[in-house]
Amino acid sequence: MPVLATNKKATFDYKIIETFEAGLVLFGHEVKAIKDGHVSLKGSYISFRYTNEKPELFLIGAHISKYRHAGGLENYNPIRERKILLKNKEINHLLGKKEENGLTLVPVKIYTSRSLIKMELALAEGKKKFDKRADLKKKDLDRQISTLMKRRLG
Repeated sequence: MPVLATNKKATFDYKIIETFEAGLVLFGHEVKAIKDGHVSLKGSYISFRYTNEKPELFLIGAHISKYRHAGGLENYNPIRERKILLKNKEINHLLGKKEENGLTLVPVKIYTSRSLIKMELALAEGKKKFDKRADLKKKDLDRQISTLMKRRLG
């Protein structure tokens, strides 16, 4: 399960409550570009849309570059909306949680599972500014402790 892209800001800006594995509707050249590592989740988010009275999820703002060996893609939009594939039960669960608690959905990472492209999305709660500062302090302290331990043991 090699990870092809991660959204580093997701864990910094949000407190992750629950994660889900989902598929993506992609073109063939997009799959090849993702497997080459030409994908970015920075600034992307997940939105609900209703089609035929059924809620569906869409990935918005993810940048998948044009595959370099694909020809004839004049009108290709690298940041187009991509449908997320989840079971109806999971979509309804997410919709209820999102409306109930004021939570949001964020893409966390894109990876391969066998030969398929999968995305991990998270039900998350936004962090306050002081929470972010506390996380940075904790990270800095952990780094200092690990360097001191290396010096002491080495």
